[in-house]
Amino acid sequence: MLSSFFEYEFLKNAFLAGMVIGLIAPLLGVFIVVRRMSLIADALSHVTLAGIAASMLLEKKVSIFAGLNPIYLGMVFSVTGSLFIEKLRTVYKHYQELAIPIILSSGVGISVIFISLADGFNTDLFSYLFGSISAVSRTDLYVILGIAVFVILMILLLYKELFLLSFDEEHASASGIHAKWIHFIFILIVALVISASMRVVGILLVSSLMTLPVAASIRIAKGFKQTIFFSILFGEISVIIGLILAYYLDLAPGGTIVVLSVLILIVTILWTKIKKGKVS
Repeated sequence: MLSSFFEYEFLKNAFLAGMVIGLIAPLLGVFIVVRRMSLIADALSHVTLAGIAASMLLEKKVSIFAGLNPIYLGMVFSVTGSLFIEKLRTVYKHYQELAIPIILSSGVGISVIFISLADGFNTDLFSYLFGSISAVSRTDLYVILGIAVFVILMILLLYKELFLLSFDEEHASASGIHAKWIHFIFILIVALVISASMRVVGILLVSSLMTLPVAASIRIAKGFKQTIFFSILFGEISVIIGLILAYYLDLAPGGTIVVLSVLILIVTILWTKIKKGKVS
């Protein structure tokens, strides 16, 4: 059953890219959930959609942009959106959570304008929205691998700082941690992961891969590092099985991966309830 994934290059690209995304998305998702910033992935994914739509519009209207991979402009928009979120957090010091819906709404509005100017939806844009196995090129795989290396390196280097900021920001700042720069780096790598994940999972569903495995792991994990481990495990299971089912059943991979993540979440919730029932 898995032989096709090693026989055809486009399937191999999708499989490898999916495994990488299944690692880095839940890894970052743990810090996002603990910091109560779950909606940030949705906001940046919609900003990324604006970049994709803008790239397709430029490709259609301006000849020099013909052949440009939309993932690059998507990354530019996503990173720019992350910078605006950080700026708005300083503007609304007592209502920092406002930054996320402001950027989300802006991303949706800009996306709709660019899509309408580009004469509506097409097959390429649909694949970015919900993911596509056949759309993952060798170039996309290299970009995803490069981003994964950068993200893992940043997490390893800044693990202590991110951990402290996630649970007690005041104590972390008092300890001499440069919270502003750590926030900036963190939101930057979140933006990069979201833009990298869109090929496999889809822009509208990538936030689910960053939060659902974490929600499931929280139910059974007994510590922060164990939460990270189970989040990555559940993410990888969802992505690998989801890609296989999507290929053989001719389904959108993003939707399949998310549904599997939901099923895993339901199983963990039921498992903890059964376990508590036995104990009591």
